[in-house]
Amino acid sequence: MYYIGYDIGSSSVKAALVEAETGKKIIVLNEPQNEMEILSIHPDWAEQDPEIWWQHICTATKRAIKEANIDASKIQGIGISYQMHGLVIVDKDGNALRNSIIWCDSRAVEIGNKAFAEIGEEKCMSHLLNSPGNFTASKLKWVKENEPEVYNKISKYMLPGDYIALKLTGEVTTTKNGLSEGMLWDYKENKVADWLLEYYGIDKSLTPKIVENFTNQGVVTEKASAESGLPAGIPIVYRAGDQPNNALSLNVLNPGEVAATGGTSGVFYAVSEMSSGKSTRVNNFVHVNYELETPRVGKLLNINGAGIQYRWLRNNMGNESYEVMNEKASNVEVGSEGVVVIPFGNGAERMFNNKTIGTHFLNLNLNIHNSAHLFRASLEGIAFSFVYGMECLKDDNATINVIRAGNDNLFRSEIFSRF
Repeated sequence: MYYIGYDIGSSSVKAALVEAETGKKIIVLNEPQNEMEILSIHPDWAEQDPEIWWQHICTATKRAIKEANIDASKIQGIGISYQMHGLVIVDKDGNALRNSIIWCDSRAVEIGNKAFAEIGEEKCMSHLLNSPGNFTASKLKWVKENEPEVYNKISKYMLPGDYIALKLTGEVTTTKNGLSEGMLWDYKENKVADWLLEYYGIDKSLTPKIVENFTNQGVVTEKASAESGLPAGIPIVYRAGDQPNNALSLNVLNPGEVAATGGTSGVFYAVSEMSSGKSTRVNNFVHVNYELETPRVGKLLNINGAGIQYRWLRNNMGNESYEVMNEKASNVEVGSEGVVVIPFGNGAERMFNNKTIGTHFLNLNLNIHNSAHLFRASLEGIAFSFVYGMECLKDDNATINVIRAGNDNLFRSEIFSRF
């Protein structure tokens, strides 16, 4: 018997087959083979067609079953991890009404800032543990203001993982931690923050039904089975955003434990006991083991311009492999002979109160510096942003006893991980 897990990222969709009894990995693969396109028709906008995620899910599933040479009927459950904070809106038939406004889109910054100012810091920080910010609720308000003809057709709003669950099961559901990603969970009242929806003029009936992270969340329909190759009738048994999911995979479940990731963005995710939010630079989200009696909250410090900075250099400096880039960087002394890279070039940075800082290359000397210096300086700049982010977490009263990092992307670079 097997389980299949999906990770709906902004770069690719991953599928992993594991043995149900032992957890042994059978196969892991990505779709597409290259990276998915992020549409940016205006500066600081970022969108993806959610139907593309579903198509890649179907292709990846069929590939995994074929390449692992397993009997698909022995797959008995599904887990879903997904890019956080995105907005997907669907009509009454479950069809997406527009592209998803994804996590690194900055168009709703001012909407969230205005809400924070008018509702008040005390209310927001004590009930949401955050400012409304540039999150899902504010993005939905942007659609209401700027695309009323689309907004009027909405049956439900949801997160990216909720959309994939809908495609699999035909049921529209979300989770507490999904709602908390959108600034729509009231920790104090332990329910949906309908008062924020009311402030934004959004009908609370647009909120999906809530299911628990670890439960039967619906079963695969005949239609989804025909499209994906999965057995009809098997359940989704788990769903969470990528950072809570990564923390779970690293066994980061208790206060004082921190998960670190270095992908397109960089993230520290520190598990804490629930308390009022203090800093608008740090986000607080419902963790996967959140219970009313033991309310575990993940303090998330996000750095948008992390791995994408290194990828940009690769794509624009000869398309060398990361291994070659790391090797060249290792031959340059610490400090990169004066070259400095400030890596915040992927939209508004929450850790700088939603300011768009941009990427900056400083002190280039055209007589002595080459690509190796830029590679080294980029890794050093990203490492600096991680250190600065850790200071932001400490300012928000996060207790840090242990940091666990997966073997992913930036952490594969000895230079970066050593910093």
